[in-house]
Amino acid sequence: MRAAVITHHFPHEQAVPAIARLRELAAAHDCELIFDEIETGADHQPGPGTITPVADFGEAEIDVAIVLGGDGSILRSLRTFAGTGVPTFGFNYGTIGFLATVEPEELEDGLRRALTGDFEIRRLPALRVRCGEIDMRAVNDITFGRAHEARVADISYALAGHTVGRVRCDGLVAATPAGSTGYNLANSGPILAWGVEGYVVSFIAPHTLTARALVAAPDDPLTVANGARRDELEIMVDGLIVGRLPVGESAELTFEDDVASLAQLPGSSFYARFREKFGKLAS
Repeated sequence: MRAAVITHHFPHEQAVPAIARLRELAAAHDCELIFDEIETGADHQPGPGTITPVADFGEAEIDVAIVLGGDGSILRSLRTFAGTGVPTFGFNYGTIGFLATVEPEELEDGLRRALTGDFEIRRLPALRVRCGEIDMRAVNDITFGRAHEARVADISYALAGHTVGRVRCDGLVAATPAGSTGYNLANSGPILAWGVEGYVVSFIAPHTLTARALVAAPDDPLTVANGARRDELEIMVDGLIVGRLPVGESAELTFEDDVASLAQLPGSSFYARFREKFGKLAS
């Protein structure tokens, strides 16, 4: 068995002993651990188990991706292995960990499950953005936002070729069901349960009382146009800035089903996960 190991490049202090324990169990299960070259050189000393550094995970045949980090690291894994069928098994060493499979206190059982394939797989959709040379997938969301030094954005948007509206705002967010509990939730957008086919479009600080979030059908592409006079819009994929949308230009977003594979414990429920994760924030 070969397992890719992904952490934040500056891992949480609690994740360091977890990595050491993973190496011990991987050796016992005859599992080869695949790290990227940066993480292998920076974080891991000689020890048990076989470690193989690679410049690109695509160069190696992977059976499972084990993530010790937060939602950002889990999203990185889901994007990296999108379309390959490789499941991502996440250990929550972040703040919320909405996408995590298990919590740190479940380390021993979680590592055993990850190394033996004792888990279920939830297939997640993605949104794909095309704009100029940009052609990328987001598992959570795609955001078009004004830069810090820019004036209020002027965004028009259309679905399935039909113009829906034009909004002065700080930005527009298109989110998958998995991403609807992120930036979209902060915009008071609707939460989509995992399994819903479709995506939500919401606005950041709209300068109007008539801008409403909208749930779009999966087969309806979204066109976002920058109607400002001079300021470009920043394009973010899962929170990472990947480029800019020039004035007068547009980007197209499409919904793609069954793109990423997220490991879950048997019997896991989206609704229980939602209650657990966001209940903690309220306490």
